[in-house]
Amino acid sequence: MMRKTTLAALAIGVGLIAAPLAAPGQEDTSSDTYRQLELFGDVFERVRASYVEEVTDEQLIDYAISGMLASLDPHSSYLDAKNYQDMQVQTRGEFGGLGIEVTMEDGWVKVVSPIDDTPAFRAGVEAGDLIIQIDGESVQGLTLAQAVEKMRGPVDTDIQLTLSREGEPPFDVTITRDVIRIESVRSRLEGDVGYIRITAFNEKTASGLESAIDKFKEEKGADLKGIVLDLRNNPGGLLDQAIAVSDAFLEKGEIVSTRGRDPEKGQRFNARPGDMVEGLPVVILINGGSASASEIVAGALQDHRRAILLGTQTFGKGSVQTIIPLAGHGAMRLTTSRYYTPSGRSIQGEGILPDITVAPARIEAIETAKMRREADLRGALDRGDQEPDEPADATPDSDAGAGAETEKNGTESNDTETKGTEKKAPAADGAAAKGKGKIKDAASPEDYQLSRALDLLRGIALYRTQTLN
Repeated sequence: MMRKTTLAALAIGVGLIAAPLAAPGQEDTSSDTYRQLELFGDVFERVRASYVEEVTDEQLIDYAISGMLASLDPHSSYLDAKNYQDMQVQTRGEFGGLGIEVTMEDGWVKVVSPIDDTPAFRAGVEAGDLIIQIDGESVQGLTLAQAVEKMRGPVDTDIQLTLSREGEPPFDVTITRDVIRIESVRSRLEGDVGYIRITAFNEKTASGLESAIDKFKEEKGADLKGIVLDLRNNPGGLLDQAIAVSDAFLEKGEIVSTRGRDPEKGQRFNARPGDMVEGLPVVILINGGSASASEIVAGALQDHRRAILLGTQTFGKGSVQTIIPLAGHGAMRLTTSRYYTPSGRSIQGEGILPDITVAPARIEAIETAKMRREADLRGALDRGDQEPDEPADATPDSDAGAGAETEKNGTESNDTETKGTEKKAPAADGAAAKGKGKIKDAASPEDYQLSRALDLLRGIALYRTQTLN
């Protein structure tokens, strides 16, 4: 306990010694620093001596560091030894908790995104929800780290969150904690289109993406028409994995750059030769839960016109945090730079706008009255080139018949796709039911955004085929 106090005193002593040696222009700054440290020491001693309950020196120092970092921005924080260990486990893809990525907004804990197939996801927690109470206790006054710590706990124990959702009164959701195992990459074929969902960017993401693409090539070969990359509700993760995912679709050019306070320490990351899907069209699905590393991928492929972005505006986290270990005392997460897309734009606070805006929606079949067709008209001409024994009214005229046959085939194809989707729909928010704690149906067949993406890719593939012919 005394060691930390002695170190603080030593720091003040060093300031006193160094002050006379400072350059003339730095004397005022050194003097101000000394006065602020003296103020801190006075407050520290007063709290230790007079606070209503006894507080250890270690607790006070931890609180001071946490407050200093949390006051800088929503993403800087102090990680004690336990939280630092939990963070390291999380980046490896397995950890305990509820399965939500959160940030701080106006004193409330805001859900950036629930993670697919986790307790929070199954309980109906949605991106944008504000957590206003944890087990009946208000989160006002808590730091983000403190709120997260309260939400953690032993597996199979319950926690009650009070959520505020736009347009609805606050409501309670009870969630049972579980071990969160993140399968960061999931994939399947949607007919002739490869669907890849990335739920988070952890150490296994790039290898998972490569495996998915290799599997598509093995199963479909030259019949593969394109890739849908689903980054909806992906809260981000490791920068190097976002760069690797972007690189998989780019032949060359910048992927992302980072710039901090020192211009000379900026970094640029460039793609290496080799496009894993060899120029096939790519559509990326994004929404308000797509943040950080997701936005790096979306921004890079959008700027290079390598992919079409479809969905809604992203979260807008354009900063990079560096984890700095503190020997024997955990680590600090410090915002050290902003990142910029290849065109030089910062999306901090703004997010990325999709190329095609498609909001989540439900698909409903609309009944229509039977329409009269050419073949129904009295005295309608026959085709003229049919066999004599073929009924004259079996098919309409050639122009109308071709259009009708195309429409019919298209309808049958859509029915088939819908049936396939019912079996293997993505865990996305496109058709998620909203309401007080309603459970999201991860197998909903009504993912409107994905349907639009598949139609778009097939249209591009058809156009390219006709152009080549």
